[in-house]
Amino acid sequence: MEPLDHLARLIQNASHIAVLSGAGMSTESGIPDFRSANGLFTQNRSFAEVVSIDYFLDCPDGFWDAFRDIFKLKLAGQYEPNAGHRFLAWLEQQGKRVSVLTQNIDGLHHKAGSTEVLEMHGSLMGASCLSCGTQHDLAWVQQHAVPHCRRCNEVIKPDVVLYGEAVPLIERAFDLAVNADLVLVMGSSLEVGPVNMIPVEAARYNVPCALINLSDTRLDRFFEVIIRAPIGETCLALQTQLGAE
Repeated sequence: MEPLDHLARLIQNASHIAVLSGAGMSTESGIPDFRSANGLFTQNRSFAEVVSIDYFLDCPDGFWDAFRDIFKLKLAGQYEPNAGHRFLAWLEQQGKRVSVLTQNIDGLHHKAGSTEVLEMHGSLMGASCLSCGTQHDLAWVQQHAVPHCRRCNEVIKPDVVLYGEAVPLIERAFDLAVNADLVLVMGSSLEVGPVNMIPVEAARYNVPCALINLSDTRLDRFFEVIIRAPIGETCLALQTQLGAE
């Protein structure tokens, strides 16, 4: 059976699909893969050092300056969902339960209409004060070079999981994956833990796993189906095939 046909059959037979989406999902909406950013770091710091809770606490001004450049914050909120995002929302409309477990922080799954989205690495759409807990939306953040809390004037932290912080939703994500009928990974190199272990754990529970990704991953052996093609192109083909059945 051809990989596309195989995946279409798995989707058709699944009532509950857990989808792990990575940077490759966002790049098809024109969002750069921030891990490949060059020339944006100061004082010879690595990406992981710059986007860390320690650097935020030690040097909030430098943190915010780098954070804005790396994540193109002035453009945040202007990007649009692509065919991959819309396909997952369409599956919901067909009566499937689709649990989106995303590594992305751009909010595009919500924007596309998916209703069950776990943003495991947080979101660019806001920031919070670590001192008093006051939340601030993206519009507030974009108005200030170094945003301070409007309540207590402390520097606020973006609502993303920084290096050195725990991934608060990870246990919930694993639970959803191992209890799904299908785990579908879209656009992830599966290099960043602990999120990359989600399909591995699902496979151990005999949940069929499928991967749509342009490049090989070191965890390919855990997937029943692998499609090496753009996400949008693949999802349009899947939607046409599933809609005709």
